[in-house]
Amino acid sequence: MLYLHTSPEFAMKKLLAAGESRIHAFCHVWRNRERGALHSPEFTMLEWYRTGEGYEVLMADTMAFLRLAAREAGASVLRFRERSCDPFQDPERVSVAEAFAAHAGVDLMRSIGADGATDAGALGAELDRIGVRRAADDTWSDMLSRVLSEKVEPKLGLGRVTILDRYPAAEAALARRVPGDARVAERFEVYACGVELANGFGELTDAGEQRRRFEAEMAEKARVYGESYPLDEDFLAALEGMPAAAGIAMGFDRVVMLATGAPRIDEVMWTPVP
Repeated sequence: MLYLHTSPEFAMKKLLAAGESRIHAFCHVWRNRERGALHSPEFTMLEWYRTGEGYEVLMADTMAFLRLAAREAGASVLRFRERSCDPFQDPERVSVAEAFAAHAGVDLMRSIGADGATDAGALGAELDRIGVRRAADDTWSDMLSRVLSEKVEPKLGLGRVTILDRYPAAEAALARRVPGDARVAERFEVYACGVELANGFGELTDAGEQRRRFEAEMAEKARVYGESYPLDEDFLAALEGMPAAAGIAMGFDRVVMLATGAPRIDEVMWTPVP
């Protein structure tokens, strides 16, 4: 059986373990999800990695790329419909917890234990308090995603780029935890005009910890969907020799869409999926 790949990530990390230090990929990837103004099942991803550097370097890389994209398009701002964002301003950098408090009135950390364990009941009570709908069988992750998409994301990257930093560790399976705070991880996303453009990590290189996370993820997938997938043993073996690194993936088509002011992603794709 063959599969279309969702990301070159695992293959690239194997190259880092083999001795490469600064690599990138510019390629087509596939995600079998909803279609819409921002989503296509096939799109172009720019992904790159640096060894021996912190994930803050990737934030600077991304800002430089967004400014280049705007200049090449002859634009002074990035635009999505009625929203605009000036990539030449210094970005706003906020934690996920800070963004939830500011834009949704939710105390996210109240539902996360000191060890990073999540409490669906505590987060559910927060959703009930602010009037966000939820299903009886929603997981903590389901509820976090709903608040993020309905209340938080539309407020990010307005006027200037937002770097949404320090994701809960439960939402960062491939990122290392922030030193001194096991509740959160070195994961960030970049937003402009309310649109997510990139997702970066301080990479987890502990193979034992990565295996435990994968096993927990597959157990949850089996519980919810009745299916799971075999672990990539070659990837886990490669982690044993992978140096400290940071990596990021950017949706290239979305960047082009915002730089040109196109209202839909299909309008900037060479061969949009019918």
